[in-house]
Amino acid sequence: MGYSSVAGLRAEQRGAVLHLTFDRADRRNAVNDVMLDAMIGHLANAGTDESVRVIRIDANGPDFCAGADLIANNARPERKPRVGSIQRRLPNKANRLIPLMLQTQVPIVAVVRGWAAGLGFHIALAADFCVAADDARFWEPFMARGFTPDSGAAWLLPRLVGMVRARHLLLLGDEITGGTAAGWGLIHAAHPPKQLDAAAEQLVDRLATGPTVALGLTKWLLHAGNGLDIDRHLHNEAMALELSSRSEDFREGLAAFKDKRDARFQGR
Repeated sequence: MGYSSVAGLRAEQRGAVLHLTFDRADRRNAVNDVMLDAMIGHLANAGTDESVRVIRIDANGPDFCAGADLIANNARPERKPRVGSIQRRLPNKANRLIPLMLQTQVPIVAVVRGWAAGLGFHIALAADFCVAADDARFWEPFMARGFTPDSGAAWLLPRLVGMVRARHLLLLGDEITGGTAAGWGLIHAAHPPKQLDAAAEQLVDRLATGPTVALGLTKWLLHAGNGLDIDRHLHNEAMALELSSRSEDFREGLAAFKDKRDARFQGR
């Protein structure tokens, strides 16, 4: 399965890792429709591509992503868009990307430097792990621009940091650093900028050599468990256990335990 780059988004598979890199540094990596469509397609393909065991999302330049490119996405050379254009467009763009990130069973790691605003912030939040420079800046720009949150902000934030801190970010528009985000439990970890690449690589390698089937099913359990009662959740756990216990990695894990050695998982 091939992963082609488009203007503004580089895509490359290196071994078991699919690298998606924002590449519009002159626009602070603001995401346009071409980039969104490509990203959605790559994530959907990676979810069924057995050669991909982890997805890494990062950026070229000093900033991760300044959000959606509002100017490019709303440019209409001939006339104003019809009433309802936002409502018609979002389900196929940002509002498709975020659920796809949550639902795919391939682990996703976001690596953040500089600004992560709006959609860029939400991409970082929807990743299974976000590692950031401790001086990175996370910001919800909506109140400063006079419109309401999009791409799952008001759903993601309360679940990650609670309602009080979600209000600080969304209603007051407070900026926070990578260090603060890590302290709140909003992201996985923050590191000094010079150490970020090494920390990200270590995390990606750990996931890429892990028990891929069990990782994916556990990710599914965590997200599906939101809103389920305990009986339905335990039903899902039983199904996940049935599937993971039939994997080759499960047999390797048992053999490694018996032999008192580290497991060598193959992702199958």
